[in-house]
Amino acid sequence: MSPDLSLAVQYATPAPELPRWRLRRWVGQAVAGVAAAAGAPGPFRAAAFTLRLVDADEGRRLNREFRQKDYATNVLTFEYGVDPDGVAGGDIVLCLPVLYREAAEQHKAVLDHAAHLTVHGVLHALGYDHIAPDEADEMESLEVAILRKMGIADPYQAAGA
Repeated sequence: MSPDLSLAVQYATPAPELPRWRLRRWVGQAVAGVAAAAGAPGPFRAAAFTLRLVDADEGRRLNREFRQKDYATNVLTFEYGVDPDGVAGGDIVLCLPVLYREAAEQHKAVLDHAAHLTVHGVLHALGYDHIAPDEADEMESLEVAILRKMGIADPYQAAGA
């Protein structure tokens, strides 16, 4: 059984191709994938996230303010850990202009790249990271498995490879 999911979606910039139902499905797949990988009873019983879609100005401001990096990044995650009731929390920010640019540069479908960045952000919110090589391998393997279940190709393979 998948953990309960509470998801708030905030549109700071229009994104008609990313309706709430689609984002919720992607977030739900990521939460279920992490829970399945962890096995019962798992590290959390529920997840509560806010997913905010932003323009380049807000993306840059948030990245500068919270990471001291003066550019807009594709996805920015704020992990709040698991509370005493077993609810994992976090905020995930997707910067749409960066997402669109990367999809074009990498010759990927926008929705596939958006799904990947959403899953990537959820994994960060659930405690995964990719700083050390072994952590990166674990996180990327889980991302690939979750995306495969969604019918999306491995985003770490070069296009046409």
